[in-house]
Amino acid sequence: MGNMTLVKPNLHRVDVDARQMLFHIPSSSLFELDGLSRELLALFDQHDQVSPELLHPLFVRYGQSDVEEVLSELSILEVVSDVSRVARINTVPQKVTQFPLTTVVLNVNTGCNLSCTYCYKEDLTTPSKGQKMGYDVAIKSIEMLLRESPNQPSYHVVFFGGEPLSNMPLLRDVVDYCEKRFADLNAEVDFTLTTNATLLTEELIDWFDQHRFGLTISMDGPKAMHDKNRITVGGQGTYDVVRKKVELLLSRYKSRPVGCRVTLTRGVTDVERIFDHLFDELGFAEVGFGPVTSGDISDFNLTQEELAEVFAGMKRLGRRYLQEALAGRNLGFGNMHQLLTDMNEGNKKLLPCGAGVGLLAVDKDGGLNLCHRFTGSDLPLFGDVDKGIDKPRLAEFVEQRLDRSNTGCETCRIRNLCSGGCYHESYAKYGDPAHPSYHYCDLMRDWVDYGVEVYSRIMLENPGFFAAHVTPRRSA
Repeated sequence: MGNMTLVKPNLHRVDVDARQMLFHIPSSSLFELDGLSRELLALFDQHDQVSPELLHPLFVRYGQSDVEEVLSELSILEVVSDVSRVARINTVPQKVTQFPLTTVVLNVNTGCNLSCTYCYKEDLTTPSKGQKMGYDVAIKSIEMLLRESPNQPSYHVVFFGGEPLSNMPLLRDVVDYCEKRFADLNAEVDFTLTTNATLLTEELIDWFDQHRFGLTISMDGPKAMHDKNRITVGGQGTYDVVRKKVELLLSRYKSRPVGCRVTLTRGVTDVERIFDHLFDELGFAEVGFGPVTSGDISDFNLTQEELAEVFAGMKRLGRRYLQEALAGRNLGFGNMHQLLTDMNEGNKKLLPCGAGVGLLAVDKDGGLNLCHRFTGSDLPLFGDVDKGIDKPRLAEFVEQRLDRSNTGCETCRIRNLCSGGCYHESYAKYGDPAHPSYHYCDLMRDWVDYGVEVYSRIMLENPGFFAAHVTPRRSA
Protein backbone atom coordinates (compact mmCIF):
# COMPACT_ATOMS: atom_id res chain seq x y z
CA MET A 1 0.00 0.00 0.00
CA GLY A 2 1.49 3.31 -1.08
CA ASN A 3 0.81 6.87 -0.02
CA MET A 4 -2.79 8.03 -0.33
CA THR A 5 -4.52 11.38 -0.50
CA LEU A 6 -8.02 12.72 0.16
CA VAL A 7 -10.14 13.50 -2.91
CA LYS A 8 -11.81 16.56 -1.40
CA PRO A 9 -14.21 17.31 -4.31
CA ASN A 10 -15.85 13.91 -3.84
CA LEU A 11 -17.03 14.19 -0.24
CA HIS A 12 -18.78 16.49 2.15
CA ARG A 13 -19.13 15.75 5.86
CA VAL A 14 -21.91 16.90 8.16
CA ASP A 15 -21.90 16.63 11.95
CA VAL A 16 -25.29 15.71 13.37
CA ASP A 17 -24.90 16.01 17.13
CA ALA A 18 -22.40 13.25 18.06
CA ARG A 19 -22.66 11.50 14.69
CA GLN A 20 -20.97 12.33 11.42
CA MET A 21 -22.44 11.76 7.97
CA LEU A 22 -20.57 11.57 4.68
CA PHE A 23 -22.32 12.89 1.60
CA HIS A 24 -20.76 11.10 -1.36
CA ILE A 25 -20.88 13.71 -4.09
CA PRO A 26 -20.40 11.55 -7.22
CA SER A 27 -23.42 9.39 -6.35
CA SER A 28 -25.44 11.86 -4.23
CA SER A 29 -25.51 9.17 -1.51
CA LEU A 30 -25.32 9.53 2.25
CA PHE A 31 -23.39 7.32 4.68
CA GLU A 32 -22.94 7.39 8.44
CA LEU A 33 -19.28 7.24 9.41
CA ASP A 34 -18.23 4.89 12.19
CA GLY A 35 -15.39 5.65 14.58
CA LEU A 36 -12.66 4.16 12.39
CA SER A 37 -13.87 5.95 9.25
CA ARG A 38 -14.02 9.25 11.09
CA GLU A 39 -10.50 8.88 12.44
CA LEU A 40 -9.18 7.85 9.04
CA LEU A 41 -10.66 10.88 7.32
CA ALA A 42 -9.46 13.13 10.14
CA LEU A 43 -5.94 11.81 9.52
CA PHE A 44 -6.27 12.68 5.83
CA ASP A 45 -7.42 16.17 6.83
CA GLN A 46 -4.16 16.67 8.69
CA HIS A 47 -1.82 15.48 5.95
CA ASP A 48 -1.58 16.08 2.21
CA GLN A 49 -0.46 12.46 1.88
CA VAL A 50 -1.03 9.58 4.28
CA SER A 51 1.67 6.90 4.38
CA PRO A 52 1.51 3.42 5.93
CA GLU A 53 3.66 4.80 8.73
CA LEU A 54 1.04 7.42 9.59
CA LEU A 55 -1.58 4.68 9.64
CA HIS A 56 0.36 2.57 12.15
CA PRO A 57 -1.40 3.93 15.30
CA LEU A 58 -4.77 3.00 13.72
CA PHE A 59 -3.41 -0.48 12.84
CA VAL A 60 -2.61 -0.97 16.51
CA ARG A 61 -5.99 0.25 17.77
CA TYR A 62 -8.34 -1.24 15.18
CA GLY A 63 -6.31 -3.95 13.50
CA GLN A 64 -4.56 -3.61 10.16
CA SER A 65 -7.09 -5.69 8.22
CA ASP A 66 -10.02 -3.52 9.39
CA VAL A 67 -8.19 -0.30 8.51
CA GLU A 68 -7.27 -1.62 5.08
CA GLU A 69 -10.86 -2.76 4.50
CA VAL A 70 -12.21 0.73 5.22
CA LEU A 71 -9.50 2.28 3.04
CA SER A 72 -10.50 -0.08 0.25
CA GLU A 73 -14.15 1.00 0.58
CA LEU A 74 -13.20 4.68 0.56
CA SER A 75 -10.97 4.05 -2.44
CA ILE A 76 -13.80 2.37 -4.36
CA LEU A 77 -15.90 5.46 -3.63
CA GLU A 78 -12.94 7.57 -4.81
CA VAL A 79 -13.01 9.48 -1.56
CA VAL A 80 -9.34 8.59 -1.07
CA SER A 81 -6.90 7.76 -3.83
CA ASP A 82 -3.40 6.40 -4.30
CA VAL A 83 -1.15 9.35 -5.13
CA SER A 84 0.21 7.44 -8.12
CA ARG A 85 -3.06 7.82 -10.02
CA VAL A 86 -5.52 10.61 -10.71
CA ALA A 87 -8.86 10.15 -8.97
CA ARG A 88 -12.01 10.49 -11.05
CA ILE A 89 -14.02 13.55 -10.03
CA ASN A 90 -16.42 13.96 -12.93
CA THR A 91 -17.86 11.56 -15.42
CA VAL A 92 -16.12 11.99 -18.74
CA PRO A 93 -18.63 13.75 -21.01
CA GLN A 94 -20.01 11.45 -23.67
CA LYS A 95 -21.20 12.31 -27.13
CA VAL A 96 -24.94 13.00 -27.00
CA THR A 97 -26.83 11.03 -29.62
CA GLN A 98 -30.12 10.18 -27.89
CA PHE A 99 -32.83 12.56 -26.73
CA PRO A 100 -35.34 10.63 -24.58
CA LEU A 101 -38.06 13.21 -25.03
CA THR A 102 -41.09 12.51 -22.84
CA THR A 103 -42.40 16.03 -22.19
CA VAL A 104 -43.62 18.66 -24.63
CA VAL A 105 -44.56 22.19 -23.55
CA LEU A 106 -47.15 23.89 -25.73
CA ASN A 107 -47.02 27.69 -25.71
CA VAL A 108 -50.71 27.99 -26.52
CA ASN A 109 -51.04 31.78 -26.54
CA THR A 110 -48.62 34.69 -26.44
CA GLY A 111 -51.46 36.79 -25.05
CA CYS A 112 -51.97 37.34 -21.33
CA ASN A 113 -54.68 39.23 -19.50
CA LEU A 114 -52.10 40.43 -16.96
CA SER A 115 -49.09 42.66 -17.43
CA CYS A 116 -46.70 41.49 -14.72
CA THR A 117 -43.83 43.93 -14.65
CA TYR A 118 -41.11 41.30 -14.39
CA CYS A 119 -42.36 38.87 -17.05
CA TYR A 120 -39.50 37.23 -18.94
CA LYS A 121 -41.63 36.41 -21.99
CA GLU A 122 -40.14 38.28 -24.94
CA ASP A 123 -43.14 37.32 -27.10
CA LEU A 124 -45.78 38.31 -24.54
CA THR A 125 -48.67 40.37 -25.89
CA THR A 126 -51.95 41.78 -24.64
CA PRO A 127 -55.07 39.59 -25.01
CA SER A 128 -56.23 41.44 -28.12
CA LYS A 129 -52.90 40.84 -29.87
CA GLY A 130 -52.29 37.32 -28.57
CA GLN A 131 -51.06 34.85 -31.16
CA LYS A 132 -52.67 31.52 -30.41
CA MET A 133 -51.26 28.14 -31.28
CA GLY A 134 -53.41 26.36 -33.82
CA TYR A 135 -54.76 22.84 -33.51
CA ASP A 136 -52.56 21.56 -36.33
CA VAL A 137 -49.35 22.76 -34.63
CA ALA A 138 -50.46 21.28 -31.31
CA ILE A 139 -51.20 17.88 -32.82
CA LYS A 140 -47.96 17.92 -34.81
CA SER A 141 -46.22 18.57 -31.49
CA ILE A 142 -47.77 15.45 -29.99
CA GLU A 143 -46.89 13.35 -33.01
CA MET A 144 -43.35 14.75 -33.00
CA LEU A 145 -43.05 13.66 -29.36
CA LEU A 146 -44.11 10.14 -30.28
CA ARG A 147 -41.82 9.98 -33.32
CA GLU A 148 -38.79 11.18 -31.40
CA SER A 149 -39.37 8.99 -28.37
CA PRO A 150 -41.64 6.03 -29.17
CA ASN A 151 -42.72 3.20 -26.87
CA GLN A 152 -42.43 5.08 -23.59
CA PRO A 153 -44.77 4.05 -20.76
CA SER A 154 -45.80 7.64 -20.00
CA TYR A 155 -45.69 11.10 -21.53
CA HIS A 156 -46.34 14.62 -20.28
CA VAL A 157 -48.05 17.51 -22.01
CA VAL A 158 -47.61 20.96 -20.47
CA PHE A 159 -49.75 23.97 -21.39
CA PHE A 160 -48.11 27.36 -21.05
CA GLY A 161 -48.49 30.97 -22.17
CA GLY A 162 -49.07 33.91 -21.84
CA GLU A 163 -52.10 32.77 -20.00
CA PRO A 164 -53.03 29.26 -21.21
CA LEU A 165 -56.64 29.54 -20.04
CA SER A 166 -57.12 32.19 -22.73
CA ASN A 167 -57.00 29.38 -25.32
CA MET A 168 -59.29 26.85 -23.68
CA PRO A 169 -60.79 25.52 -26.94
CA LEU A 170 -57.32 24.27 -27.92
CA LEU A 171 -56.70 22.75 -24.49
CA ARG A 172 -59.95 20.82 -24.68
CA ASP A 173 -59.22 19.55 -28.19
CA VAL A 174 -55.64 18.55 -27.36
CA VAL A 175 -56.68 16.69 -24.20
CA ASP A 176 -59.38 14.85 -26.11
CA TYR A 177 -56.88 13.89 -28.83
CA CYS A 178 -54.17 12.83 -26.39
CA GLU A 179 -56.37 10.69 -24.19
CA LYS A 180 -57.48 8.67 -27.21
CA ARG A 181 -54.08 8.62 -28.94
CA PHE A 182 -52.06 7.50 -25.94
CA ALA A 183 -54.68 4.97 -24.84
CA ASP A 184 -54.33 3.30 -28.24
CA LEU A 185 -50.60 3.00 -27.52
CA ASN A 186 -51.18 1.63 -24.00
CA ALA A 187 -49.26 4.64 -22.67
CA GLU A 188 -50.21 7.08 -19.93
CA VAL A 189 -50.43 10.80 -20.57
CA ASP A 190 -50.26 13.47 -17.89
CA PHE A 191 -51.33 17.11 -18.24
CA THR A 192 -49.80 20.08 -16.43
CA LEU A 193 -50.69 23.75 -16.47
CA THR A 194 -49.45 26.96 -14.86
CA THR A 195 -52.00 29.77 -14.62
CA ASN A 196 -52.48 33.16 -13.01
CA ALA A 197 -55.92 31.85 -11.88
CA THR A 198 -57.89 34.93 -12.92
CA LEU A 199 -59.90 33.10 -15.60
CA LEU A 200 -60.83 30.07 -13.49
CA THR A 201 -64.50 29.14 -13.17
CA GLU A 202 -66.32 26.31 -11.46
CA GLU A 203 -66.84 24.63 -14.82
CA LEU A 204 -63.15 24.86 -15.74
CA ILE A 205 -62.02 23.63 -12.33
CA ASP A 206 -64.26 20.59 -12.61
CA TRP A 207 -62.99 19.90 -16.13
CA PHE A 208 -59.36 20.06 -14.99
CA ASP A 209 -60.27 17.83 -12.06
CA GLN A 210 -61.88 15.29 -14.38
CA HIS A 211 -58.69 15.08 -16.45
CA ARG A 212 -56.36 15.11 -13.41
CA PHE A 213 -54.34 18.15 -14.39
CA GLY A 214 -51.31 19.07 -12.34
CA LEU A 215 -52.06 22.71 -11.54
CA THR A 216 -49.64 25.40 -10.40
CA ILE A 217 -50.80 28.90 -9.57
CA SER A 218 -48.57 31.94 -10.01
CA MET A 219 -49.01 34.09 -6.93
CA ASP A 220 -46.50 36.24 -5.08
CA GLY A 221 -47.82 36.37 -1.52
CA PRO A 222 -49.95 38.74 0.55
CA LYS A 223 -51.77 41.59 -1.15
CA ALA A 224 -49.04 44.25 -0.95
CA MET A 225 -46.37 41.92 -2.29
CA HIS A 226 -48.54 40.35 -4.98
CA ASP A 227 -49.95 43.64 -6.25
CA LYS A 228 -46.49 45.19 -6.54
CA ASN A 229 -45.81 43.40 -9.83
CA ARG A 230 -48.75 41.16 -10.77
CA ILE A 231 -51.03 43.74 -12.31
CA THR A 232 -53.59 44.00 -15.10
CA VAL A 233 -52.90 45.61 -18.48
CA GLY A 234 -54.55 48.69 -17.00
CA GLY A 235 -52.18 48.74 -14.03
CA GLN A 236 -54.52 47.42 -11.31
CA GLY A 237 -53.44 44.90 -8.67
CA THR A 238 -54.83 41.40 -9.04
CA TYR A 239 -54.56 39.96 -5.53
CA ASP A 240 -58.25 40.21 -4.64
CA VAL A 241 -59.48 38.37 -7.72
CA VAL A 242 -56.68 35.79 -7.58
CA ARG A 243 -57.37 35.00 -3.93
CA LYS A 244 -61.08 34.54 -4.66
CA LYS A 245 -60.28 32.18 -7.54
CA VAL A 246 -57.73 30.24 -5.48
CA GLU A 247 -60.22 29.72 -2.67
CA LEU A 248 -62.73 28.42 -5.21
CA LEU A 249 -60.12 26.13 -6.76
CA LEU A 250 -58.89 24.66 -3.50
CA SER A 251 -62.43 24.05 -2.29
CA ARG A 252 -63.36 22.04 -5.42
CA TYR A 253 -60.18 20.44 -6.77
CA LYS A 254 -59.70 16.91 -5.48
CA SER A 255 -57.65 14.85 -7.94
CA ARG A 256 -54.17 16.23 -7.20
CA PRO A 257 -52.45 18.66 -4.81
CA VAL A 258 -52.31 22.25 -6.06
CA GLY A 259 -49.00 24.08 -5.80
CA CYS A 260 -47.99 27.73 -5.90
CA ARG A 261 -45.03 29.29 -7.65
CA VAL A 262 -43.68 32.55 -6.17
CA THR A 263 -41.44 34.86 -8.17
CA LEU A 264 -39.10 36.90 -5.99
CA THR A 265 -38.13 40.35 -7.25
CA ARG A 266 -36.20 43.30 -5.94
CA GLY A 267 -37.80 44.42 -2.70
CA VAL A 268 -39.69 41.13 -2.17
CA THR A 269 -37.53 38.89 0.03
CA ASP A 270 -39.62 37.86 3.06
CA VAL A 271 -40.08 34.23 2.08
CA GLU A 272 -41.35 33.23 5.53
CA ARG A 273 -44.19 35.73 5.49
CA ILE A 274 -45.06 34.78 1.91
CA PHE A 275 -45.00 31.07 2.75
CA ASP A 276 -47.16 31.50 5.85
CA HIS A 277 -49.77 33.34 3.83
CA LEU A 278 -49.89 30.96 0.89
CA PHE A 279 -49.51 27.69 2.78
CA ASP A 280 -51.23 28.33 6.11
CA GLU A 281 -53.83 30.95 5.21
CA LEU A 282 -54.76 30.04 1.63
CA GLY A 283 -54.03 26.32 1.84
CA PHE A 284 -51.75 25.50 -1.10
CA ALA A 285 -50.28 22.00 -0.81
CA GLU A 286 -46.81 23.23 -1.72
CA VAL A 287 -45.14 26.61 -2.19
CA GLY A 288 -41.92 27.06 -4.15
CA PHE A 289 -39.78 30.14 -4.64
CA GLY A 290 -37.72 31.27 -7.61
CA PRO A 291 -35.85 34.49 -8.37
CA VAL A 292 -37.03 36.53 -11.30
CA THR A 293 -35.21 35.93 -14.59
CA SER A 294 -36.50 38.99 -16.36
CA GLY A 295 -34.50 40.23 -19.29
CA ASP A 296 -34.42 43.66 -17.66
CA ILE A 297 -31.87 42.70 -15.04
CA SER A 298 -31.31 46.14 -13.55
CA ASP A 299 -34.94 46.77 -12.65
CA PHE A 300 -36.15 43.51 -11.16
CA ASN A 301 -33.31 41.16 -10.21
CA LEU A 302 -32.54 40.68 -6.56
CA THR A 303 -29.37 42.33 -5.34
CA GLN A 304 -26.67 40.14 -3.76
CA GLU A 305 -27.77 41.43 -0.34
CA GLU A 306 -31.38 40.51 -1.10
CA LEU A 307 -30.35 37.07 -2.35
CA ALA A 308 -28.59 36.53 0.97
CA GLU A 309 -31.78 37.55 2.79
CA VAL A 310 -33.81 35.11 0.69
CA PHE A 311 -31.50 32.17 1.36
CA ALA A 312 -31.40 32.99 5.08
CA GLY A 313 -35.19 32.93 5.11
CA MET A 314 -35.22 29.67 3.18
CA LYS A 315 -32.95 28.10 5.79
CA ARG A 316 -35.32 29.22 8.53
CA LEU A 317 -38.16 27.63 6.60
CA GLY A 318 -35.94 24.58 6.26
CA ARG A 319 -35.67 24.33 10.04
CA ARG A 320 -39.45 24.34 10.25
CA TYR A 321 -39.58 21.68 7.53
CA LEU A 322 -37.19 19.57 9.60
CA GLN A 323 -39.23 19.93 12.79
CA GLU A 324 -42.40 18.87 10.96
CA ALA A 325 -40.62 15.95 9.27
CA LEU A 326 -39.32 14.63 12.58
CA ALA A 327 -42.90 14.72 13.83
CA GLY A 328 -44.05 12.78 10.74
CA ARG A 329 -45.69 15.73 9.00
CA ASN A 330 -44.94 17.35 5.66
CA LEU A 331 -44.47 21.10 5.44
CA GLY A 332 -45.12 22.00 1.81
CA PHE A 333 -41.91 23.94 1.27
CA GLY A 334 -41.21 23.07 -2.35
CA ASN A 335 -37.54 24.08 -2.53
CA MET A 336 -36.53 21.89 0.41
CA HIS A 337 -38.80 19.09 -0.74
CA GLN A 338 -37.15 19.04 -4.18
CA LEU A 339 -33.65 19.05 -2.71
CA LEU A 340 -34.46 16.16 -0.38
CA THR A 341 -36.11 14.28 -3.25
CA ASP A 342 -32.89 14.52 -5.28
CA MET A 343 -30.87 13.27 -2.31
CA ASN A 344 -33.29 10.50 -1.42
CA GLU A 345 -33.40 9.22 -4.99
CA GLY A 346 -29.64 9.58 -5.44
CA ASN A 347 -30.15 11.87 -8.40
CA LYS A 348 -26.89 12.73 -10.08
CA LYS A 349 -27.79 15.76 -12.13
CA LEU A 350 -25.33 16.16 -14.96
CA LEU A 351 -27.67 18.84 -16.31
CA PRO A 352 -29.74 21.35 -14.31
CA CYS A 353 -33.08 20.08 -15.65
CA GLY A 354 -34.61 18.05 -18.44
CA ALA A 355 -34.70 20.93 -20.91
CA GLY A 356 -33.21 19.91 -24.24
CA VAL A 357 -33.06 16.23 -23.36
CA GLY A 358 -36.35 15.04 -21.87
CA LEU A 359 -38.29 18.25 -22.55
CA LEU A 360 -38.70 20.75 -25.37
CA ALA A 361 -41.12 23.64 -25.77
CA VAL A 362 -43.09 24.40 -28.92
CA ASP A 363 -43.92 27.96 -29.91
CA LYS A 364 -47.03 29.01 -31.80
CA ASP A 365 -45.32 28.40 -35.16
CA GLY A 366 -44.07 24.93 -34.27
CA GLY A 367 -40.48 25.86 -33.46
CA LEU A 368 -38.66 23.75 -30.86
CA ASN A 369 -37.21 25.75 -27.96
CA LEU A 370 -34.96 24.68 -25.11
CA CYS A 371 -37.83 25.25 -22.64
CA HIS A 372 -40.94 27.40 -22.26
CA ARG A 373 -38.90 30.35 -21.04
CA PHE A 374 -37.09 30.62 -24.36
CA THR A 375 -40.11 30.82 -26.67
CA GLY A 376 -39.94 34.19 -28.38
CA SER A 377 -36.31 34.76 -27.38
CA ASP A 378 -33.34 35.30 -29.68
CA LEU A 379 -31.91 31.87 -28.91
CA PRO A 380 -31.94 29.86 -32.17
CA LEU A 381 -34.44 27.01 -32.44
CA PHE A 382 -33.56 23.34 -32.10
CA GLY A 383 -35.82 22.13 -34.91
CA ASP A 384 -39.54 22.19 -35.54
CA VAL A 385 -42.55 19.91 -35.28
CA ASP A 386 -42.41 18.97 -38.97
CA LYS A 387 -38.74 18.04 -39.29
CA GLY A 388 -38.21 17.04 -35.68
CA ILE A 389 -35.25 17.78 -33.43
CA ASP A 390 -32.14 19.36 -34.91
CA LYS A 391 -30.03 16.72 -33.21
CA PRO A 392 -26.55 17.99 -34.17
CA ARG A 393 -27.27 21.48 -32.89
CA LEU A 394 -28.99 20.31 -29.71
CA ALA A 395 -26.24 17.76 -29.06
CA GLU A 396 -23.63 20.49 -29.36
CA PHE A 397 -25.44 22.61 -26.78
CA VAL A 398 -25.98 19.76 -24.30
CA GLU A 399 -22.38 18.54 -24.66
CA GLN A 400 -21.15 22.07 -23.96
CA ARG A 401 -23.06 22.12 -20.66
CA LEU A 402 -21.98 18.57 -19.77
CA ASP A 403 -18.31 19.52 -20.13
CA ARG A 404 -17.34 20.92 -16.74
CA SER A 405 -13.64 21.27 -17.51
CA ASN A 406 -12.22 24.75 -16.94
CA THR A 407 -15.34 25.87 -15.10
CA GLY A 408 -16.03 26.51 -11.45
CA CYS A 409 -18.34 23.50 -11.52
CA GLU A 410 -15.53 21.02 -12.15
CA THR A 411 -14.64 20.39 -8.50
CA CYS A 412 -17.59 22.06 -6.75
CA ARG A 413 -19.09 19.92 -4.01
CA ILE A 414 -22.67 20.62 -5.17
CA ARG A 415 -21.94 20.02 -8.86
CA ASN A 416 -24.34 17.06 -9.08
CA LEU A 417 -27.23 18.84 -7.38
CA CYS A 418 -26.88 22.30 -8.94
CA SER A 419 -25.31 21.41 -12.30
CA GLY A 420 -24.53 25.01 -13.09
CA GLY A 421 -27.97 26.48 -12.52
CA CYS A 422 -30.95 27.41 -14.68
CA TYR A 423 -30.34 27.88 -18.41
CA HIS A 424 -32.63 30.89 -18.60
CA GLU A 425 -31.06 32.51 -15.55
CA SER A 426 -27.68 32.24 -17.30
CA TYR A 427 -29.19 33.52 -20.55
CA ALA A 428 -30.69 36.55 -18.81
CA LYS A 429 -27.56 37.27 -16.76
CA TYR A 430 -24.76 36.43 -19.20
CA GLY A 431 -26.43 36.14 -22.59
CA ASP A 432 -25.39 32.49 -22.78
CA PRO A 433 -27.60 29.62 -21.52
CA ALA A 434 -24.57 27.32 -21.23
CA HIS A 435 -22.76 29.70 -18.86
CA PRO A 436 -22.85 28.55 -15.19
CA SER A 437 -24.73 30.85 -12.82
CA TYR A 438 -21.66 31.83 -10.83
CA HIS A 439 -23.44 34.67 -8.99
CA TYR A 440 -25.35 32.05 -6.96
CA CYS A 441 -22.45 29.75 -6.12
CA ASP A 442 -21.68 30.56 -2.49
CA LEU A 443 -25.35 30.85 -1.55
CA MET A 444 -26.24 27.62 -3.32
CA ARG A 445 -23.38 25.74 -1.65
CA ASP A 446 -24.57 26.93 1.74
CA TRP A 447 -28.18 25.98 0.89
CA VAL A 448 -27.21 22.48 -0.27
CA ASP A 449 -24.96 22.01 2.76
CA TYR A 450 -27.94 22.81 4.92
CA GLY A 451 -30.09 20.42 2.91
CA VAL A 452 -27.57 17.64 3.57
CA GLU A 453 -27.84 18.34 7.28
CA VAL A 454 -31.67 18.29 7.16
CA TYR A 455 -31.63 15.08 5.15
CA SER A 456 -29.18 13.48 7.56
CA ARG A 457 -31.24 14.33 10.62
CA ILE A 458 -34.41 12.95 9.06
CA MET A 459 -32.62 9.77 7.96
CA LEU A 460 -31.30 9.22 11.47
CA GLU A 461 -34.40 10.15 13.45
CA ASN A 462 -37.42 9.46 11.21
CA PRO A 463 -36.42 7.61 8.01
CA GLY A 464 -40.03 6.59 7.35
CA PHE A 465 -40.75 10.21 6.40
CA PHE A 466 -39.30 9.66 2.93
CA ALA A 467 -41.55 6.73 2.07
CA ALA A 468 -44.58 8.55 3.48
CA HIS A 469 -44.06 12.02 2.02
CA VAL A 470 -41.15 12.29 -0.41
CA THR A 471 -41.59 9.26 -2.69
CA PRO A 472 -45.36 9.85 -3.20
CA ARG A 473 -44.59 13.40 -4.36
CA ARG A 474 -43.56 12.06 -7.77
CA SER A 475 -46.96 10.60 -8.53
CA ALA A 476 -48.71 13.70 -7.19
